Amino acid sequence: MIVTVTPNPSVDRAITIDEIRRGEVLRATSSRVDPGGKGVNVSRALAAQGGQTVAVIPSGGPEGHLLEELLDAAGVTRRSVPVRGSVRMNISVLEPDGTTTKLNEPGPRLSDAEVDALLAAALDASEGASWIVGCGSLPPGVPTDFYATLVTAARERGTRVAVDSSGASMTAAIPSRPHLIKPNHEELAELVGADLPTLGDVRDAARGLVADGIDIVAVSLGRDGALIVTANDTVHASASIATPVSTVGAGDCMLAGLLHALERGLPPDQALASAVRWGSAAVALPGSVVPRPEDLRDIDVVVDSSPSLTYRLGH
Repeated sequence: MIVTVTPNPSVDRAITIDEIRRGEVLRATSSRVDPGGKGVNVSRALAAQGGQTVAVIPSGGPEGHLLEELLDAAGVTRRSVPVRGSVRMNISVLEPDGTTTKLNEPGPRLSDAEVDALLAAALDASEGASWIVGCGSLPPGVPTDFYATLVTAARERGTRVAVDSSGASMTAAIPSRPHLIKPNHEELAELVGADLPTLGDVRDAARGLVADGIDIVAVSLGRDGALIVTANDTVHASASIATPVSTVGAGDCMLAGLLHALERGLPPDQALASAVRWGSAAVALPGSVVPRPEDLRDIDVVVDSSPSLTYRLGH
């Protein structure tokens, strides 16, 4: 079982339009509402593929009730921690060429007691779990070291921990040595304080984090695929999607595919292939829809255990 912790979940509304034109009234061609937040998306993707998962979330206000209803409808087991504030509503604007513009609210302010309750619920839910995953931004009131505290407590219980966040909360988590982190290209550059123009630069930055005690660094690289680095392996994988629809939640689906494979004991190259397949399948779906088994069948993934380290990313 994989437990996800999302301190700042959301209700995600995806609106499709022909083209963004500032200052004008625009008519949507379609819209949909999904439960959101990085950890929530990981749990949704796992549940859609038949995996065992529990999503731990703070929940409050009308949006909180809607979030719970959406998760229940999606078949995602959840553990909700009541909070006084209202869960945020995020808006994604999708254009026909796959361009996604996101408007994210900050989320409710959590009290110290609510933060403690969220952490306690996460640790309680992770009893017997193979992984506990801390994901996403922190809402107002949650201390920067939230994920670091989660990692330390989970490690003491013998549970493997993954963290997918950015900025100060990710930086604070690194010294606590999570077993796995999944930054994207920009987040890794921010984390190590350096530009990373080539695949080799990304590899070297990830190796430095592995040397600091992190077992697995998985870096999502957008159209350039993904790279996984361990003490013994450097593997790159990529897939091509002819008609991208939405990138919302694709990185979360990638993480879900990676953890699902690692939970089954697959080696890094096969785990990364699974991750890229899940993430690429998500790009071909609208809004933050997560892939089901049939969506994975036609995704061809190219895996390279000796990638060209001089390859320049984003070209």
